[in-house]
Amino acid sequence: MEPIIDLLKIILPAAAVFLAAFFLVQRFLKNDQARRDHELKKAALNLTTPQKIQAYERIVIYLERINPNSLVIRVNKHGMTSRQLHQELVSTIKAEYEHNISQQIFVSHNTWELVKTSKEEIIKLINISATKVPHDAPSNELAMMILNIVSNIDKKMPNEIALEYAKKEIAKIF
Repeated sequence: MEPIIDLLKIILPAAAVFLAAFFLVQRFLKNDQARRDHELKKAALNLTTPQKIQAYERIVIYLERINPNSLVIRVNKHGMTSRQLHQELVSTIKAEYEHNISQQIFVSHNTWELVKTSKEEIIKLINISATKVPHDAPSNELAMMILNIVSNIDKKMPNEIALEYAKKEIAKIF
């Protein structure tokens, strides 16, 4: 019986020291892993933040460029017919959208949905305006029709709504 007691006198303190060391090392490793994870997230955030800012900048530029007031003035050329202007306006909006389509990775789903809706609604406005003007009429007639419709709309244009939302969202980030 005495050898068992002597053995227990050795094993129990050794087990206690082992368990204490095991839990301390485990806790240290867990803290170290959490620190590394935090550093990786911080480094990733430092890499993606400039890209997010740039994405919002490009979205703002796109929304400003598809504003019918500036779009019509920018695209309308002397000697165009209303049909040519109509086609050029729609293709310009679609081309700029396709150019910026990758930005949806860096902006929120809601922002991107508003951008898509803006594009579709402005194209719809242009299409409606084009139906009210003969195809062979001078482009200035279509331009005036679009500008008149825009000025008679009591509510905000879709691109303005999307622009405000994007600005609020970027303000939340910073």
